Amino acid sequence: MTSFFSIVLAAILGLLAVASAIGFVLQRRATEPGSVATVHNLNARIRSWWIMVGVFGGAILLGDTATVILFAFLSFMALREFWTLTPSRRGDHLALFLSFFVVLPLHYVLLGTAWYGLFSIFIPVYAFLILPAVATLTGDVNEFLARSARVQWGLMLTVYSISHAPALLMLQTGTPSALLLVYLVVVVQLSDVFQYVWGKLLGKHRFSPNISPSKTLEGLFGGGASAILLGTLLYRLTPFSPLQAAAVSTVIVVAGFFGGFVLSAIKRDLNAKDWGYVIEGHGGVLDRLDSITFSAPLFFHIVRYWFTT
Repeated sequence: MTSFFSIVLAAILGLLAVASAIGFVLQRRATEPGSVATVHNLNARIRSWWIMVGVFGGAILLGDTATVILFAFLSFMALREFWTLTPSRRGDHLALFLSFFVVLPLHYVLLGTAWYGLFSIFIPVYAFLILPAVATLTGDVNEFLARSARVQWGLMLTVYSISHAPALLMLQTGTPSALLLVYLVVVVQLSDVFQYVWGKLLGKHRFSPNISPSKTLEGLFGGGASAILLGTLLYRLTPFSPLQAAAVSTVIVVAGFFGGFVLSAIKRDLNAKDWGYVIEGHGGVLDRLDSITFSAPLFFHIVRYWFTT
């Protein structure tokens, strides 16, 4: 890693320390039931961020294999959350078994061995064709199209899309590939944080109450602009110039927003608030990675097509 990465890591840990101190003071001062609940949720989120930063940073420092294994586990948990909320039938069980215990691990093996050609088509071509074919063997045709679509959506979102984040490790750009992954995760995750903070501080106009009641126009534009500025300042983690970093971080922020927005629409369709309860204050793994599902593939291909050596 570079000294600049160390500075970024120290800055993140410093922000967490400041946030923890603020949360402690607010907790001591909060007296009304509404404010107590808000501060409790804030502190729960901060505690979870300490754990998430530690796990992710530890995986990065341990190397590429540890990072790929971490994301394989996260994909497994996200896929599990997806199917915990999504209705299924007995006729889906074989396809689901293959999704969890054959398609997912094999896909990450292809990633870990840097077999890009097969990695890029394994799920959208082979799994796309094989899984519905297997499902027909059960003879269950009730809502077959919708059930097959759910299998494909689950794999594409939680496995294929998310895996494009660690897939950055296979790219050669003249910059340590792990730094590209750090850049993506920092920009997209802090975009979510900034949108949350700006929304809480200044949010008045709801963006789409039917899909995401907590999102506001002030949070969207204020948080997005803050994240784009951050992505521009962090250009030294990447092969980008400052202007290119501004453009790429704009793509990351916009795609990340719609990733979270689309996953929120699916949750509302399923009458669920969160995908799970694994991460205190945040919900499930997929609640934390929803922005990655859209931003990671776009960022990966931007880097691969225009910045690889």
